[in-house]
Order: sequence, then structure tokens, then C-alpha cells
Amino acid sequence: MLVEDYLPVAVFALVVILFPVLAFYASRFFRPTKRMAQKEMTYECGEVPIGQAQIQFHFQYYMFGIIFVIFDVITVFLMIWALAFSGLSDLAKIYMAVFLSILLIGVSYALKKEEIIWI
Repeated sequence: MLVEDYLPVAVFALVVILFPVLAFYASRFFRPTKRMAQKEMTYECGEVPIGQAQIQFHFQYYMFGIIFVIFDVITVFLMIWALAFSGLSDLAKIYMAVFLSILLIGVSYALKKEEIIWI
């Protein structure tokens, strides 16, 4: 393992670290800094805002979104796994069954906590 072997990784790490920092500081030179009352006002789709901008939302809506995203991502992984199902060993099938059961227990717990299902 020579230094030459890791030189591309070091250069890439340096670029990855420096690019966001330089972009952040460069944006200060290109953005407008003129203060106006209209810029300080809350934006509501071009309408004049009515009342407070900060209201409380129910966590239930976020919970549905989070559960949907989790199941959406897991569905993609399960479809890939299903394509290779015939070539898998029995141990891999048992691991997937355990994974799915843990997932379903977690989802039922989350929905029960939100009082959506009664198990």
C-alpha cells in the first residue's frame, strides 16, 4: 500500500470538503443584500399572509409520510431480492422473513402509538 495508491482518494476527499465550503462563501458575493419590507414578509403563494405563520401541525401526518417513505424504499429492496430469490440459500430466506417480521412489528407499534389500529 503505497501513498500513490491513496492519492486519488485524498484528492477526491479534499474536493468533497472544499467545494461546499467555497460555494457557501462564494454565494455571499453574488446574492443581493438590499433589505426590503417585502423580503421580510412571510411568503404564502403570492398572497398576503393572514395571521401567524407558525402554527402547530399534528404529528400524525408526518408519521404517515415517514411510514410511506420507509415502505417505499423497502419495496425497492424487496423487489431486487425477489429477482434473486431462486438462487438464495435457506438461511437468506430466513433472514428476510425475520427482517420482514421486525418491520411489521415496528409499523404496527407506530400505528398503534398513533391510535390508528387496535391490536
